[in-house]
Amino acid sequence: MQLGIIGLGRMGGNIARRLMLNGHTTVVYDRNTAFVEALATEGSTGVTDLPALVAGLAKPRAVWVMLPAGAPTEETIDTLSTLLEAGDTIIDGGNTFYKDDIRRAKTLSEKGLHYIDVGTSGGVWGLERGYCMMIGGDAETVKRLDPLFATLAPGMGDIPRTKDRKSDDDRAERGYIHAGPAGSGHFVKMIHNGIEYGMMQAFAEGFDILKTKNSENLPQDQRFDLNVADIAEVWRRGSVVSSWLLDLTADALASDPKLDGFSGSVADSGEGQWTIEAAMEQAVPVPVLSNSLFSRYRSRGQGTFGDKVLSAQRFGFGGHVETSKK
Repeated sequence: MQLGIIGLGRMGGNIARRLMLNGHTTVVYDRNTAFVEALATEGSTGVTDLPALVAGLAKPRAVWVMLPAGAPTEETIDTLSTLLEAGDTIIDGGNTFYKDDIRRAKTLSEKGLHYIDVGTSGGVWGLERGYCMMIGGDAETVKRLDPLFATLAPGMGDIPRTKDRKSDDDRAERGYIHAGPAGSGHFVKMIHNGIEYGMMQAFAEGFDILKTKNSENLPQDQRFDLNVADIAEVWRRGSVVSSWLLDLTADALASDPKLDGFSGSVADSGEGQWTIEAAMEQAVPVPVLSNSLFSRYRSRGQGTFGDKVLSAQRFGFGGHVETSKK
């Protein structure tokens, strides 16, 4: 299939590459012309503006927008809505607030345009590992675009199948789902990221306790000079807390045991706050998720070793460099 892609940063460029490696064609645009030129040498059709991108796609067109949530995505979709024709599809693969998806889907449907929201997880490793996707939108359009989603997804891989699972739809086992109508994909991804905050915070706090066990505030006979890199490594192997986040933590500690390359000032991109807002609307208590968000706010004034662990994890899976001193 053919796909237009707008936004070729940490994830957009590799989405194009994964598709092309598996026989699909791409027409790509980014304000950074170097990104466009690089993909053009790899087989994409690079263009210099949105009208050219639309003109380069066969009908019915599909355009994937992979830009930061808010104004960049909103403005791009507004422009596309004036260039595309009835029957075409706009896909938002960023971290958009799900209520914006619901609004957009209604507005675009009045022009005969389809709107699909794709919560996309995989970060900078997606080219190699594939992307876990949570998709919202009408079933017919999602089905038509399935070859693209199936290619981007990780596939079955070597993960053992869940015992006693029974389903006529194996997409979840292959790493992507059609969650429901417009907005549902980004809603599921929003909660995913809220949980991610909590998991990361748990690791960060645990390693902070381990690291400070050698503190001068403790009696000498109660101090342990623990090798936190070794602890992360041993936990990776057979422990019930083994996970990709722990793998990333072990990688960071192996290369920088004191994590001096990270300031410990931990950013958030909005999904954690939106998760807490949804919990409040639905009267669901979420003490772990809310505390993990507030801890990120606190980190910006007083970074700890645990906050550096958070920074290292974010760099590991998403390439987030805003907290690195290097």
